[in-house]
Amino acid sequence: MEWHALDADAALEALHASAGGLTTAQATARLAAVGPNALPEAPPRSAWARLVGQLASPLIYLLIGAATIAALLGEVSDAVVILVVVTINAVIGAFQEGRAEQALSALRRMTAQRARVVRDGVEQAIDARAVVPGDVMVLAAGDAVVADARLLDDASLQTAEAALTGESVPVMKDRRPVAADTPLADRRSVVHAGTHVTAGRARAVVVETGPRTEIGRIAELAAGTRPPPTPLARRVERFGRQVTVGAAVVLVVVVALGLARGMPLVDIAMIGISQVVGMIPEGLPVAMTIGLAVGVQRMARRRAIIRRLGAVETLGAITVICTDKTGTLTRNEMTVAAVYVPGGGELAVTGVGYAPVGRFERDGVAVDASAEPGLVRLLEAGVLCSDAELIEPDGDATRWRATGDPTEAALIAVAIKGGVVPAALRARAPREAEIPFDSATKVMVTQHRTATGPRVIVKGAPEVVIDLIADPAVRAAALAAAEQMATRALRVLAVAAIDGGRIDGTAGVAGFRGRATLLGLVGQIDPPRDEVIGAIAACRSAGIRVVMITGDHKATALAIARGLGLAGEHERALDGRELDAMDDRALEAALDRVRVFARVHPAQKLRVVAACQRRGDVVAVTGDGVNDAPALVRADVGVAMGITGTDVAKEAAKVVITDDNFATIGAAVEEGRVVHGNIKKAVILLVTTSLAEVIVLIAAMAIGLPAPFVAVQILWNNLVTEGVITVNLVMEPPEGDEMQRPPVAVDEPLLTAAMLRRLAFLTPLIVAVVLGWFAWRLDAGVPEARARSEAFTLLVVCEWFNVLNCRSDHRSAFDRALLRNRWLLGGLVVGNLLHVAVIFVPALNRLFYTVPFELEIVVGIGLAASVVLWAEELRKLVVRRRSRPAITARRGEPAGRLRGRGLSPPGPGRP
Repeated sequence: MEWHALDADAALEALHASAGGLTTAQATARLAAVGPNALPEAPPRSAWARLVGQLASPLIYLLIGAATIAALLGEVSDAVVILVVVTINAVIGAFQEGRAEQALSALRRMTAQRARVVRDGVEQAIDARAVVPGDVMVLAAGDAVVADARLLDDASLQTAEAALTGESVPVMKDRRPVAADTPLADRRSVVHAGTHVTAGRARAVVVETGPRTEIGRIAELAAGTRPPPTPLARRVERFGRQVTVGAAVVLVVVVALGLARGMPLVDIAMIGISQVVGMIPEGLPVAMTIGLAVGVQRMARRRAIIRRLGAVETLGAITVICTDKTGTLTRNEMTVAAVYVPGGGELAVTGVGYAPVGRFERDGVAVDASAEPGLVRLLEAGVLCSDAELIEPDGDATRWRATGDPTEAALIAVAIKGGVVPAALRARAPREAEIPFDSATKVMVTQHRTATGPRVIVKGAPEVVIDLIADPAVRAAALAAAEQMATRALRVLAVAAIDGGRIDGTAGVAGFRGRATLLGLVGQIDPPRDEVIGAIAACRSAGIRVVMITGDHKATALAIARGLGLAGEHERALDGRELDAMDDRALEAALDRVRVFARVHPAQKLRVVAACQRRGDVVAVTGDGVNDAPALVRADVGVAMGITGTDVAKEAAKVVITDDNFATIGAAVEEGRVVHGNIKKAVILLVTTSLAEVIVLIAAMAIGLPAPFVAVQILWNNLVTEGVITVNLVMEPPEGDEMQRPPVAVDEPLLTAAMLRRLAFLTPLIVAVVLGWFAWRLDAGVPEARARSEAFTLLVVCEWFNVLNCRSDHRSAFDRALLRNRWLLGGLVVGNLLHVAVIFVPALNRLFYTVPFELEIVVGIGLAASVVLWAEELRKLVVRRRSRPAITARRGEPAGRLRGRGLSPPGPGRP
């Protein structure tokens, strides 16, 4: 039912209720019929569900398949080792997601809400869950609205609806019905669950509760929205299919070679298993999970809580950030930025937020407010014609809080900056009468008793207040000043006084026309956060497009966007009506030019996100309100505000930032790019080793040599020796130029063309060194078991040199940053000790089929393996010398254009 279109009596009749409220018996019956006034809550994911969720990966399926085959062939130890690795990977991932859920729970400060209702003819406070349709709620400033309700009567009621509609300033309510097709943000005759009262008081009859409220409908829309798979999940799935195909091909080749050589089927099967095991980079799932977990911890230190591990890497691929305005880009604290005094012109006001710290300036020169009588009269009138209060903090002098209308709180703050003491002033000029602000008249009027007689103050819309002034020249100058302020996205109030005047309830505001004296204009703005301009510039240089989606008015939002550097002079804004008039194709075509979407509702915000994704963008969406939840779910990465965010928004998001600051999102994107880069380093290390193992084994069979490794040695190398260095490689610190690189392409494979070229260079080197050593030692008459132990050791040492190669695709391994990753150096030490134990501890000799050898052989193995390092150092030197002149010549070109030519853009640490 369109409750906002019904008058109050019709609403009561439809609900079978009365203005005197329900009886306890009626309320009990209705509660049983409609259920509690609460949104359905999804049950928390159990530890078991989180654990099972970590197994949904093609690589994990492949490992489980290999373990099953190994067990069927009697190689139980191999199967157990593989399954242990799968379990470790799942436990790490589930543990990290569990920690994120605990952090999110700790972040929630919401307590059980209470509501004041009339029951049995008596006003009483009850649990919000017990409110039912037909209850009469009693509302006053500071109260939370716990259900949708139709106003019965009101006294200057204002509600803050940012969480529901995105409206940045409180909305004036009115009991008069509005048209049935009125948009949600303009339904003045109803109040909605999830909002709160900022000023005034009212009684309202509850019309909808729980999931039937507007908040409930939006939550249902969010629940029906499915998030897309992460880019990393798509890459891993594609890579898993490729590995599966590769393993099958290798198995066929091994069988063919074995049959050609007349080998027993059992031997062929065991070699085939060892080849398949070698083909699978068993350490990759663990390395990726560790890399993501490290990213989670780093982001937590930068005030971002990651609820889903996959979101970490996805952040590095973000190409579009759809952000709300109020509280994210701005402080959500109205601030007076300029004042205009007739005869004195405009003065700038410094300081931001409610903290009354700042000064007045004229043409950049400080002004003593006490020496400007006109300014003092304006500031005092603003205090007297306001109901807001400022609350001084106990500690931090910047954390002042406001009660009441934020616009009026800003007037109190600017008055204190000018030396006015609000409490003393209100005591000297007590209020005798008032005409509350009304959306029809657009002004508030108060009458005060002063030492010189009664005085009336009028505050409100400039066009209304200025019309009360008799002098045409003063009116013209004031209107011009108001228009000039408005062009700077300032919300302008005009203040006038009538000395000796009294409020006449019959004549109203019109009775003061021609009698008022203009005291001045006040220009307010919700100021941007200090870090936002720099963060937006950093996003732009990183190839990320920032789009503002807000419930605010189009002109105001566009002006703020331009002031933040988010929109240029030739970029435009669209409002909800214009958006509805466009089909999907026109919307997609307009996205390159539109930087602001204003006055949009949740379904429209969802449509904008979907349009970006259809174009191939990876989209992050920020939000704090229930109205943001559907888009937060649909986005590739939903980012909820931790302080001002509703529980619905936090549940819908994959990331929660604890300081509600856009700059934190930029920091999270940077960390996401670091994680992506580190995963690529681990991939190239692991795949190089896996390919080398397979090629060495197949080449040995092809030329008639025995197998250089056995399956358990390959497993030990892939899971333990390789693992202790890989999990530390993914802890590499940032290289410093992550935000000067373009975003990771959404269709980029796990193995890029550049990585394949490095593989084509490194893998043959390792194969030549290992297979050459093995053949040489056999030819020298060394027993097969010992030659195999030496080849096994040589492969491991090649990995140790190669991990130094993989730290960067262009920097020398001897770069001074070598010691930055102490974890990697520790991993190399541990890897050495473990391998020494495998070779020289008798019990492990039997398990891994190894034989000890002399110290001089160790030195020879080290020298042979170092070829991998020196060859890669030579390649990197050539790359650096070729890149340097090209980059120097094009240093002014955008990063994307340089990379399109195969070059790396200049940046910190770049040659």
